[in-house]
Amino acid sequence: MGISLRENIVHQCSPVLMDVKPSNLLILTRDEEREYQEMAPLAGISSRCLHRGEQKSVWFLYRKDRLEAKLLWPCTRGFLQTCGYRSEEGSLEEMLERLTERFRSYKEGSLQFPHEMGVFLGYPLCDVKGFIEHGGKNYLCSGYWKVYEDAARAQKTFRLYEAVRDAALQMISAGSDLYEISCQAY
Repeated sequence: MGISLRENIVHQCSPVLMDVKPSNLLILTRDEEREYQEMAPLAGISSRCLHRGEQKSVWFLYRKDRLEAKLLWPCTRGFLQTCGYRSEEGSLEEMLERLTERFRSYKEGSLQFPHEMGVFLGYPLCDVKGFIEHGGKNYLCSGYWKVYEDAARAQKTFRLYEAVRDAALQMISAGSDLYEISCQAY
């Protein structure tokens, strides 16, 4: 027997559900997507479809306040400008629209993968830049992302994400729903 949609969402998105990460990607089958769209909204979490393929769709789940705070850093803004995002006046919605356009172009084969997605997912800017600079090679360690600086800090974050996932799975097993989990702060 396969896992339920709730368990799938917890496996893929528990760090954003439990408010320790600004966002996560959620990959759904077409059947799961229909079920997901019928679900009640999650507390404090927004979502947008980045791409809808024939068999699967890619969703971006995010906490608006956390994501805006992450993207407002001057260094992050400057980096995003080099990727074609508007300057400081650009709103979160405009940035997400640009990310969606770039991701869809990638899925259609007309653009390379938009590596700036890493900063949208809350990865350290130094690691996103390191990945681009080194072509995904010569990293110090990997887990939720490839790490190019401060491996100890990244591994601590990886352990936190795993602990959050385990706690959320326990909550699901105990009968909690996703709304209840998304109201938790870890």
